[in-house]
Amino acid sequence: MRTPAIASALLAAAILATSAFAPRASAQVRENNVKTIEGPKKPITDFGAVDDGKTLNTEAIQKGIDSLASSGGGTLVVPKGTFLTGALFFKPGVNLEVDKDGVLKGSQDLKDFPERQTRIEGHFQQWVPAMINADHCDHFRLTGEGTLDGSGQVYWDAFRNAQRATRGTKNLDVPRPRLTFISNSEDVQVKGLHYLNSGFWNLHLYDCTDVLVDGIDIHAGDGSPSTDGIDVDSCQYVTIKGITVYNNDDGIAIKGDKGPFALDDKDSQADEHILIEDSTFLKSGSIMTCGSEATVVKDVTIQNCKVTGPASRGISVVRLKLRTDTPQTYSDIHVKNITLDGGGTIISIAPWSQYFDLMGQPQPVRTIDGVTIEDVHGKGAAFGSVSPGPGDTITNLTFKNIDVQVNGEPRFRGATNLTFDNVKINGEPYNGPPATAPAQ
Repeated sequence: MRTPAIASALLAAAILATSAFAPRASAQVRENNVKTIEGPKKPITDFGAVDDGKTLNTEAIQKGIDSLASSGGGTLVVPKGTFLTGALFFKPGVNLEVDKDGVLKGSQDLKDFPERQTRIEGHFQQWVPAMINADHCDHFRLTGEGTLDGSGQVYWDAFRNAQRATRGTKNLDVPRPRLTFISNSEDVQVKGLHYLNSGFWNLHLYDCTDVLVDGIDIHAGDGSPSTDGIDVDSCQYVTIKGITVYNNDDGIAIKGDKGPFALDDKDSQADEHILIEDSTFLKSGSIMTCGSEATVVKDVTIQNCKVTGPASRGISVVRLKLRTDTPQTYSDIHVKNITLDGGGTIISIAPWSQYFDLMGQPQPVRTIDGVTIEDVHGKGAAFGSVSPGPGDTITNLTFKNIDVQVNGEPRFRGATNLTFDNVKINGEPYNGPPATAPAQ
């Protein structure tokens, strides 16, 4: 077996060589892989669902899914009303549309989400499924102007109570349903919906290609633990546009595996060709975070986004977590045309060791190569910081056409080949840290 240090060094060298000579791939959905969806539409009320917000409709809605699947496919429609449900499992050819005044509301009882094998935090284990699950469902469509409501408060309270009772409680110690989990699927579209108060992550995509997330609104109440907006896990060709995020963790998290043997995990592929654009972030940990589980991330574009609102102070435009027990390579990340309106930090690169476990192995290598941030304007909280840990390599960071009002000075250390071109901080030109700044 490869040792983690040798494996990560070989991977980093290969990626650096490739990025130096190959043209940059297009970070967007490949239109020739997108299918036009046809088939009948049937309301869930045709299968016995009741819209009183109290009757558990899991069995009726699943009956609708199974019926459409057995007859060649179609779209199940949530009409006006509030329909309570537990975990639903979609099948190939069956889609879901939620009408404008329709609400699919998650049960507050965990027994309605019976544990099963699922992907979570970079691996597979027995855990609670999401409210909406779609596995091996190519051309899956989840659309409409209605609401997916996770009824999250009861799950948030359970987690906070566990934290108070037991020091060191981790996310997976307290089961909490995600709102949506889509896996092993090609040509996926999630459009127009309101995501409200998820118990855990809102939209988790695993091993999917050619994904379009368009115009969804994500809102999780203040104090909601780990309610990531969108988790892109081992996916390629993903476009996320026109979204609005107000939550209590990462806005968009790019994920994979974790731990010293992460490169040997055949279930965790590189995240590649990801486009995030035309979106607004009101409260979250970031526009885009790499980690907490991530191994290889490359060709990511973030453009035409805004950080705004009274709760936006803690948002990082780009946050790159260097997980100290995991081999990681982040490369070819491009950020352009970002507006800071009262909050936000441009960049954050630092070690992350919350759940550090080397499993007796030597510390693996982490590399960041090629981050370009340009055309950033407005008033934010801070410019940001770059602070590698022992053995980390951070190189080729470019900042161009930036004019911001922020608190304090940028903090850069231990990075090589830094470029500052037409950068102003609080009205004064900034040409980078002193040449003598030590790499500690």
